[in-house]
Amino acid sequence: MIEARHLRVLRAVARQGSFSAAARELGLTQPAISQQMKALERSVGTPLVVRVGRGVALSEAGRVLSEHAAGVLAGLAAAEDAVAGIAGLQAGRVRLVSFPTASATLVPPAVAALRAQAPGVEVSLTEAEPPASIGMLRAAECELVLAFRYPTSSEPEDWSDLAVTGLRRDPLVALLPAAHPLAGAPELRDLAALAAEPWIAGCPQCRGHLVDLCEAVGFTPRIDFATDDYPAVLGLVAAGLGVAVLPRLALAATRTDGVAVVPLAAGVSREIVALTLPDLGRVPAVALMLEKLKGL
Repeated sequence: MIEARHLRVLRAVARQGSFSAAARELGLTQPAISQQMKALERSVGTPLVVRVGRGVALSEAGRVLSEHAAGVLAGLAAAEDAVAGIAGLQAGRVRLVSFPTASATLVPPAVAALRAQAPGVEVSLTEAEPPASIGMLRAAECELVLAFRYPTSSEPEDWSDLAVTGLRRDPLVALLPAAHPLAGAPELRDLAALAAEPWIAGCPQCRGHLVDLCEAVGFTPRIDFATDDYPAVLGLVAAGLGVAVLPRLALAATRTDGVAVVPLAAGVSREIVALTLPDLGRVPAVALMLEKLKGL
């Protein structure tokens, strides 16, 4: 195996024409230069220098290796500079995958804060819901995922191989048409009060959680409409076509005209988390992105 330190010695010998002069250039002893040259010759299996008077000259093999060594050492220097830039947050990349609600609310201020501190770090965003987003992380298609989970989920996903960082609790609220008899209530004590209503459900994971919540208080919701689009949910509720339960964060970037938002007395919520692979969590750019998300 050819070592970079041996190539540096070879280049110094080529420039200086002697082991002693190369030693002075590199701050080493003459015996150390001699030993490293012998080690390099053993690695390549052929002499690299020949004695010429009181000095040395490169053999044909030595000249060929010295020419290649220049490019190798230049490439190593460039790689060292690039890695130092990444470590010092002067460069780097974070591919972020987020579910739409977080993309509209949590991601923009976090990315803005990261760019203010480390403008050389490149951040990209792709939208996907779990579990698809988790699959992208495990397939190395991104470095960081924003996802959510419900503590009462009947089919919890296994995240044991991932580094999970809790970001916030997102309480669920009931959405009622403005003319609904319970629209003015300070809170909804029990979802059973809506057992007779037609329901509008959200994403598959949210839909499953809604069914779990309703069945826990004695009824199965009659779901007339199901859509992943939160503005569509609100529009259907405003038109008096049903009631819904959504995370409060879903309302932050959506108009709620004609809809009454009523907190749930039970304090039901989902947990918003950031996930990455354990080793990726130590990458400076990923760690900084996590720091900004946690600071919101």
